[in-house]
Amino acid sequence: MTTAADRDSLLLPGHDVPISRYTTVRRLLPQRQRRMVGAWCFVDQFGPVDVANEPGMQIGPHPHTGLQTVTWLVDGEILHRDSLGSAQTIVPGQLNLMTAGHGIAHSEQSPPVHPPVMHGLQLWVALPDAARHTPPSFEHHATMPVVAWDGMSVTVVLGEFAGTRSPARAYTPIVGAEITLEPAASVPLPLRPDFEYGILALTGEVEVASVALAPGSLLYLGAGRSNLDIRAAAGARLFLLGGEPFDEPLVMWWNFVGRTHEEIVQARADWVAGRRFGAVAGCEAERLPAPAMPTTRLKARDRHGVASVTN
Repeated sequence: MTTAADRDSLLLPGHDVPISRYTTVRRLLPQRQRRMVGAWCFVDQFGPVDVANEPGMQIGPHPHTGLQTVTWLVDGEILHRDSLGSAQTIVPGQLNLMTAGHGIAHSEQSPPVHPPVMHGLQLWVALPDAARHTPPSFEHHATMPVVAWDGMSVTVVLGEFAGTRSPARAYTPIVGAEITLEPAASVPLPLRPDFEYGILALTGEVEVASVALAPGSLLYLGAGRSNLDIRAAAGARLFLLGGEPFDEPLVMWWNFVGRTHEEIVQARADWVAGRRFGAVAGCEAERLPAPAMPTTRLKARDRHGVASVTN
């Protein structure tokens, strides 16, 4: 029987975006058809790519406001530095979570000596209005909780899943979780009907809710589901995104998440003038220049992409 949630499902293939001389990502959110999944407002998948004879990821200092960054690796190693003085390497199975709040700057770079393959996710979580001006902070979690069933294990990266909660701080009801499936696995994944969900493939081809899902694509699943059927013939690794629908219209431009055009203009001006965001000590790469503002006024849009009439 086809449910309302099945009718809301949408397969999003994403598109390639170069973000530095050495790194191209697969951008899965936002897209015209779907801007958010819960408070998740931005999803980049990078790799797998051979960086054995390459510098790997080399992203110089750049600013953020109004969001959290979530860095999750399948393969490789990345060094995070920020304007709070943090300097933290991350490897697979660990979480780097940066809360930008009112403003922070950071860099992300592969160390000079690094593993031969780089593969992972860079995600943003929109902060609700009550928290978006909070002072910036950074968390590193060396181990994450894991829930296991026959043929499947789930690492809870952010929020809560099946009664198990991540130690990372979240500001909205949310879940982010890596799912590992053994070969020939066929499992029902428990979900919350009040959450909307999306799921992306990191490795392996799977069938999710009777839809074939290959790496580099995101399946939006809607809300109203209490479980989700997943099948993997040869084993796979997935990432689950979910949360209560985020009802605050957002203005997203460059590295900023705000509520009005004027906020974005001010954040850009502060970065150009060297205000607010601080300096990233220890990073020799040049600061990323802010792009020119668009010639038209930025509009706040809801999670469906509908522009707010009040902005």
